Amino acid sequence: MASVVVPAHDEALGLRGNLTALLEGVPPGTFEVVVVCNGCTDDTAAVARSVPGVRVLETASASKALAVELGNAAISLFPRIHLDADVRLPGPDALRLVRAVAEPGVHAAGPAREVPTERSSWQVRAYYRVWESLPSVRSGLFGRGAFCLSAEGQARVEAQARLMNDDLVVSETFAPSERRIVTDARVVVQPPRTVADLLRRRTRVATGNSQADQHAVRQASTSVSDLLKLGLRQPAVGLRVPVFLTITLIARRLARRAVRTGDYTTWLRDESSRA
Repeated sequence: MASVVVPAHDEALGLRGNLTALLEGVPPGTFEVVVVCNGCTDDTAAVARSVPGVRVLETASASKALAVELGNAAISLFPRIHLDADVRLPGPDALRLVRAVAEPGVHAAGPAREVPTERSSWQVRAYYRVWESLPSVRSGLFGRGAFCLSAEGQARVEAQARLMNDDLVVSETFAPSERRIVTDARVVVQPPRTVADLLRRRTRVATGNSQADQHAVRQASTSVSDLLKLGLRQPAVGLRVPVFLTITLIARRLARRAVRTGDYTTWLRDESSRA
């Protein structure tokens, strides 16, 4: 019924549970799943092979972009779900994404995101309270770790420049009328638990956003006035805006070196979300 491409770099810890969740609750053979293990130094490939119905490819290069390219080349079935190895998308919810891109004129769909911050520090919780309230975050396909494309949607994405923030490219490729956030489908995205790991993640995003700006990909960004307006509308969120701004400004400062040297391949990842 649909294909699923899962790039995975050292994701042995949670991969089995995430793949099992994807394949449970749907008829056997519903999804053609290809896991592309890229530059792994752990048992990611063995874990993926232990899940029935999953095909595994391996490359020595620790490149998500290459992994996605290899996965796309290995399958031809559409619609196609692109799924990060560290997020959990239940099978029935994945089917809801498939049905969404079957609607006339819709070429991309993403699930509602669930970010369980109970085990995170108060600074991380404050940051995500603001971030999840931003209109662009609520409507965009990025930051979900999962999206589904029609055949035409896949072709349009492949015609775009391959940038660090690949999900931002996907989101901006389509007009709002061509993409859907399927509210009755949910993906669980584990947040960082510590401020240090949050900064690593946001520095990577800030680096990718600068690259996207250089390619004129990003249509809009959040300004201080946007945050002030949000705070006035939602006072409980507004109280956390100073934390959000501090994290954002530090991340942008940390990203400057990578931007200055043109390093858009170093993938800063947080480990606490995988613990």
